[in-house]
Amino acid sequence: MSAPLGGDRLALDITAQARTQLEVTTAAATIALPGSTPDPATYDVRLTVGEDASLHWLPQPLISARGSTLHQAYRVELARTSQLLLREEQLLGHTAEPPGHLSTRLTVQRDGRPILDQHTVYGTPASAWDSPAVLGGHRATGQLLLVVPDLDRPPATVFLGDPATGQCILAPLADSTALLATAVAPTLAQLRRLLDAALAHLPVAGTSRTGESDSS
Repeated sequence: MSAPLGGDRLALDITAQARTQLEVTTAAATIALPGSTPDPATYDVRLTVGEDASLHWLPQPLISARGSTLHQAYRVELARTSQLLLREEQLLGHTAEPPGHLSTRLTVQRDGRPILDQHTVYGTPASAWDSPAVLGGHRATGQLLLVVPDLDRPPATVFLGDPATGQCILAPLADSTALLATAVAPTLAQLRRLLDAALAHLPVAGTSRTGESDSS
């Protein structure tokens, strides 16, 4: 969708009730654009997963267009026996243009306890967002988060890719039920290949990747 525009306030509240399986995706990429006001846009997503329920959150990419300002927040509430697969992809600017200003935060709680609180900021006026320690000159970034309640032994940390074509790291979180893959790449197509490779290492079946569009 060609939204949110500057000043927009968008929100989604999605719940997978107890003992249900839910997969959510979007029909097209979300494009953050400048609006008629300099005010930032906000996009708040709340995901709630009940006992013995499964949620796969697989939206199309978010594109941060030049001149836009977007504050995005995900808040995830999991029950003790919930399963979650969350995938997000972000493209910082269209081809040959700088990105807008993108602030994104992901907070996840399981059985009332925090297991992940991650905040990233890209684009001017953020400092060092394109440095070797953050994106290293790449313009596509994304991640996979898997939470499985009966994960007996998390896999070892896995490194994928190389500096030129993009890199990905898959590692367990402090909560032994959760795994996080984080990737950066020059293009959206290369980012997707890395995340698909990371997905193949995850101990979960029946996952899918919806859509094959490439806005790189």
